[in-house]
Amino acid sequence: MTLGFRRKSIFTTIFLLSFLFWGNAFSQQDAQFTQYMFNGMYYNPAFAGKEGGYRFSALHRSQWANYTTSSGTGGAPVTQLLTAQGRLDSKNIGYGLTVVNDQIGATGNLEINLQGSYHKQINRTTLSFGAYVGMFSSAIDYGELIVVNPEPNLPSSGKENSINLNFGAGLLLDRGNYYLGLSSRHINRPSFDFGDGGFANPLENHSYLLAGYRFRPIGQFRIEPSFLLKSVSFNNFSYDVSVIATHQNKITGGLAFRGEESVSVILGYSLLPDNSLTLGYSFDLVISGLEAKSPTSHELMLRYRLTTVTREVERVIQRTPRFRF
Repeated sequence: MTLGFRRKSIFTTIFLLSFLFWGNAFSQQDAQFTQYMFNGMYYNPAFAGKEGGYRFSALHRSQWANYTTSSGTGGAPVTQLLTAQGRLDSKNIGYGLTVVNDQIGATGNLEINLQGSYHKQINRTTLSFGAYVGMFSSAIDYGELIVVNPEPNLPSSGKENSINLNFGAGLLLDRGNYYLGLSSRHINRPSFDFGDGGFANPLENHSYLLAGYRFRPIGQFRIEPSFLLKSVSFNNFSYDVSVIATHQNKITGGLAFRGEESVSVILGYSLLPDNSLTLGYSFDLVISGLEAKSPTSHELMLRYRLTTVTREVERVIQRTPRFRF
């Protein structure tokens, strides 16, 4: 069975859990982010180290704020994403770390990945290849489940946790004014038996197409439309589209749309003299499936770019009565 409870609805989640050991589902299992355009490394390891220098980000997403189930308990998805990346310029090699903590109802997932990438400059085009290896931990609290017609073997209390290896890879072509990336996560389809070896519960393969275009219509005003297509085992498709405008690399604003679910407003502001610290916020308004969701979601993001510091030592002529050097 696929533990395919991701973002369609909490009611769907409860329904799927009631079929935990014998149902099938193909909905998205990966976490979703409205500010996906600033977190390309999560979807595609080829982004790791592409921009050079050291970069760090932290994001917190509260989906369907104040949602409660019919029993009066919570259960809305809450997700944190941490990323760090750097680059060995002399070798054109990038490296990175992503940590994702995703909680939805009675289930929780923790994903930690080490990423590596290689960037090849061909005239004005950068061609990048990346891969990651890591671990994926999935846990379930049976005591929090509300099950209709439970299986005899389904525990009524206690917690179970299962850990497995996780692999992924991606390609990225960046022409400067546009980019196109293809990636695949969970290639090995890690499975989680939750204490019962008779059940596989695989994490399905997720594929992503991420594309964007950059142009400056006037002066320091930059506009970047982007598109993210998501697929689960090529049986389930969804998409996000956005347009982001930036003024003087400091003030950011934009709109986004998630197919058949929500519209979003994205805001950002850069701090410090070199604009190296950026605060970001997005607000989602759900427009579909409100009978099973709360209408609003929120994301807070913090990004930091470590400025490369170079010290130039000027050689000064020293004079003595006997030597000059």
